Amino acid sequence: MDPGTPPAEVDITVDLVRRLIETQLPAYRGLGIEPASVGWDNVTYRLGDGLAIRLPRRQIAVPLIRNEQRWLPTLDLPVPIPVPVGKGNPGDGYPWPWSIVPWIDGTTANRTRLEARGIATLTEFLECLHKRAPKNAPTNAVRGVPLQERAATLMPRLERLRDHVDRSLHTVWKDALEAPFTKDHIWIHGDFHARNVLIDGGDLAAVIDWGDMARGDPATDLAAFWCWVPAGEARWRAMARLGHDSATWRRARGWAFLFSVVMLDSGLVDHPEHAAMGRAGLDLLARHPQFPKG
Repeated sequence: MDPGTPPAEVDITVDLVRRLIETQLPAYRGLGIEPASVGWDNVTYRLGDGLAIRLPRRQIAVPLIRNEQRWLPTLDLPVPIPVPVGKGNPGDGYPWPWSIVPWIDGTTANRTRLEARGIATLTEFLECLHKRAPKNAPTNAVRGVPLQERAATLMPRLERLRDHVDRSLHTVWKDALEAPFTKDHIWIHGDFHARNVLIDGGDLAAVIDWGDMARGDPATDLAAFWCWVPAGEARWRAMARLGHDSATWRRARGWAFLFSVVMLDSGLVDHPEHAAMGRAGLDLLARHPQFPKG
């Protein structure tokens, strides 16, 4: 896998977005359209004051946006999520489905601090999300899977980062690979990194970007405790309340190592914010113990 942000496979412009709205969802015609963010898989435009438009920028993201359209309305969670309010189809030269979703205010977790009350809200969110999913819920080839399935793609990144990642952290990965894993049907967000979490006044305000949602190993999401959840007593209490066994937390550390390495490797090429997120995760892994006290 090449480092860096994957290139877009289609040119998405304000004019294209305006045409799509006018021809398919004219009820939203006339609202202002402004670029908001560009991710690996999707581009987001703000639509008026209270909405956003989410469009895949790569073919690989098409089933992900369909997952959001199909499954987000079925979740009952204690914080806002961007359940689609409008669904678009290919047209006007654009080849894929797209969504209109609520715009949710907040600051991403890599730019502000989650306070103790926010960590408590996060705990409640994970307790509500990590329930048994239907057997027809989507699976994901790269999230929620046994970590052994990700090892081959991690090794080239570690080689490129040999001067950036302390080799002592490799033991975190080795330990996670050895942690027992039983496949189940637990709902996971799948891409629970800091830029997909919104914070307002120190509290958890929303969780966005659900394209990787799937049934799989909840350790994938629990990696957040070593990627962006601040260390301290509130963090320990949250981990203890969630009550997972040691094998799950060991796998969570492995996912945190994987996510941090990917962020750092790609970020050093063309995304300084991702690089900073990767460094922050590796620092948390290096400085803080594995499990709750007691």
